[in-house]
Amino acid sequence: MSIVDTERVAAEQLTGVERQGKLPTWLRWGNLKRVPIFPLTVVGLFVIMSLFGQWLAPNDPYETTLRARLIPPAWMEGGDARYLLGTDRLGRDVLSRIIVGALPSFKVALAALVFGSILGSFVGMVAGYLGERVDAIIMRFADGTMAFPLILAALLLAAVIGPGGPTVVIAACIVLWARFARVIRSEVLSVRERDYVKLARIAGASNWRIMIAHILPNVLNSVVVLLTLQLGFVIILEATLSFLGAGIPPPTPTWGQMVASGRDYLETAWWLSVFPGLAIAVVVLSFNLLGDWLRDHTDPRLRQI
Repeated sequence: MSIVDTERVAAEQLTGVERQGKLPTWLRWGNLKRVPIFPLTVVGLFVIMSLFGQWLAPNDPYETTLRARLIPPAWMEGGDARYLLGTDRLGRDVLSRIIVGALPSFKVALAALVFGSILGSFVGMVAGYLGERVDAIIMRFADGTMAFPLILAALLLAAVIGPGGPTVVIAACIVLWARFARVIRSEVLSVRERDYVKLARIAGASNWRIMIAHILPNVLNSVVVLLTLQLGFVIILEATLSFLGAGIPPPTPTWGQMVASGRDYLETAWWLSVFPGLAIAVVVLSFNLLGDWLRDHTDPRLRQI
């Protein structure tokens, strides 16, 4: 039997894939009605703010007006209708800075997840398929990477190459690749024992062909779910590093930086830290809820029908 014939037989034995022109179970209307509306709405707003924030902002987020400094939110006594969420110590509109501040978080999260997921998935697939000594070496290295304090690594990077977006991306990739590698490796350990993989191996297919053609398509669901779950982690990391001064430097507005700048005014101008903090909490929670929903509806063992 040729490799092509073996792969055709293997494709027919794929489990969990619904053929005969039917949609996967989790995409059918009955299950789509269970889509979490709130997380999807928040995630959609976050993406829209990231892409079009500079046009959506009601005021210039960089314009300083000392006469308008520390104006409370519009609904409070002394508020101004032009500044719905108030102004900061330099008279800049808090709402506009929150809207524009979504872009740095989005760019950092996207870059970190692209590099971290590709590297981690590749390393995890190699470790899981080859096993034995290669698996042991890679997994011990991943364990060591995850055990190293991430904030300390980010501060060291900031001291070496300076604070900024690349620092946050590198710091996030240090942990992300290991998280992806561990999860994908565990998936591959199960997939490599299936009949279609054994048939491809018997037919003489190379290791790389088996990993790319037969194993990778069966672990992509896990990669997509991990991407959604880790988005929240990267946003928290960017906000934390910006709070500590190791993230994206001023004058670019970021949510973590806004929380840090308002900590000296918590008693007199609480809105400076509270509203950016709420933005971080709501967005991260929404990404986590969306990731949980994707996990439950892409894994047949967890799907609720």
